[in-house]
Amino acid sequence: MFLPLPVLSLKQDLKMNKRIIWTVVLSIIAGILQSALFRKIAVFGVIPDLALCIVVYSAYINGTMTGQVSGFFSGLLLDFLSAAPLGVNCLVRTLIGAVTGIFKGAFFLDLFLMPVILCALATMAKAVILFILHLFMGSAIHAYSLTAPVFWIELGLNSFSAPLLFLLLRRFTFLTPERSR
Repeated sequence: MFLPLPVLSLKQDLKMNKRIIWTVVLSIIAGILQSALFRKIAVFGVIPDLALCIVVYSAYINGTMTGQVSGFFSGLLLDFLSAAPLGVNCLVRTLIGAVTGIFKGAFFLDLFLMPVILCALATMAKAVILFILHLFMGSAIHAYSLTAPVFWIELGLNSFSAPLLFLLLRRFTFLTPERSR
């Protein structure tokens, strides 16, 4: 049995597309900052994945569809900026955006604890997805080693930067639906 899909009005659809486009734009800006500016201030060669945290924020605020579509397109554009095989960032960010979007509105998004938890879980999910891809594709995919400090430093940096980033993203009203403003 198939369930009917919700029909969005043209106005709602355009607003959702606008949120997706702005999420992708902000993710790309974060990706460029990560690859250019943050490399100079990296902690033991590790930088926070702000683009992932932006997708997580947008998915949690706007839902699954916005999360997976913005995750896909921001991942695709980040694939072009990175040395990873084409599609790896797409897959990782699409899955994380879709799963995060499932929890839309499930918990109160406070200023500190939820951003830390959401971005920490997203970073862990990224590591697990990359590990699974590494099992199937071998050395073409770089997987995190849980015994190496790189994963733990990135997890800490993402968790530490999440409250500040979420606070900044709340200021961008074009990322949030009207009812949560």
